[in-house]
Amino acid sequence: MAPTRRSIEATLDLLWTGLGRPRRGPRHQLTVRRVMEAAMAVAESEGVDALSMRKVAAHLGVGASTLYTYVPDKDALLALMVDEMISQAPLPHTRPGTWREKVEAWAREDMASLRTHPWLIEVTSGPFIGPHAFAWTDSAIRVFDDTGLSAEVALAVVESVDALVRGHVAQIVVADRAESWSDSQGRSFASVQESYLATRRAEGARSASIERLQAPLDAMAVFERALAWLLDGVERDIAGRDVP
Repeated sequence: MAPTRRSIEATLDLLWTGLGRPRRGPRHQLTVRRVMEAAMAVAESEGVDALSMRKVAAHLGVGASTLYTYVPDKDALLALMVDEMISQAPLPHTRPGTWREKVEAWAREDMASLRTHPWLIEVTSGPFIGPHAFAWTDSAIRVFDDTGLSAEVALAVVESVDALVRGHVAQIVVADRAESWSDSQGRSFASVQESYLATRRAEGARSASIERLQAPLDAMAVFERALAWLLDGVERDIAGRDVP
């Protein structure tokens, strides 16, 4: 169902004031935080595709209609979950080191967190900005305060790093899931695929460039190389400016 102005405002109000504000509900002694934490438990154990208001209610031992006293809809619940996860990350400008070391640290930590909680990659809670996301973004821009970059350019760097992390971790999560698969005979996904691809290589020079590869690429090594390329470009941009 498409969001309305009222539903958007209700979600934003919940994000900014809901966790700390008492709400009058049925006699279940629930809170918005308890509902959010139950939803996160479902997402962690079953994936975000399995998340529903009914399933969260069952986890809490109440009826689904009870949840709507605390949270207006699933989109609002997802927005709460995302902002809560953001709250667990250190503010970027408080990290030690140069601007580059701070960016590298948060990028690697984000990569590890998203890999550990893959449901975060799949969440599409809309462009809602909660208090923790707001504070984190403000802090990330402050990392570049002494570089000569404008706030707009600094934000572009932050968003570029975020896109890089999310793009790479999405591929890594897929590989993680494939690695955990095996058939009834104990064969892994990689061995089944390799056996099949061996039959296709006999068709000729179709994969001549691939055959020159000495070993499979390490996903984390590729990420580190890509991050270095991105930050090398930012560093050149900063070096070309007159910093007071």
